[in-house]
Amino acid sequence: MMTPGMKLLLIILLIPASVMIYSAFLKSWFYHKEISEIEKIQEGFDIKIPAEYIPIYIAAGKKYDVPWTLLAAHHRVETKFSTTDTLISPVGAEGHMQFMPCTFVGWNHPSCNGLGKGNIPESEKTDPKVIEKYGGYGVDANGDGKADPFDLEDAIFSAANFLSRSGAKEGNI
Repeated sequence: MMTPGMKLLLIILLIPASVMIYSAFLKSWFYHKEISEIEKIQEGFDIKIPAEYIPIYIAAGKKYDVPWTLLAAHHRVETKFSTTDTLISPVGAEGHMQFMPCTFVGWNHPSCNGLGKGNIPESEKTDPKVIEKYGGYGVDANGDGKADPFDLEDAIFSAANFLSRSGAKEGNI
């Protein structure tokens, strides 16, 4: 027979254990649901979305309030998930998400006109202060002090910034 003190101790021990089990169950259920959703989305692509990119798309999508799947689709269309031979297009678009330099740095840059290739010095192309000054979309997502279209994280966050400011945030896709 258990004493009242032992019963109380047992209850005190079982409550946190029950909460932990319940939390683990919920977490696994949400994880399974997310995996199922990603698998369904993968069916719409001719090339599988690289699993290591998905957390970057999700984080950028959350920060800029755009669908992460739009970022994945953009990446697929522009560089086949960064698998093209070069990340510079024949017209001068650069990086993983193919930004024209003037779009990345800002169309107010004195050299920007025409198609947007501009004559922007390399030192200015990745400088967050220059990008802010000229109203560009480039973002330093990884905190290394540069907004680099050739850095995957910076490029995806920059694309999310561009899409958000261009209306995707309001559903205008």
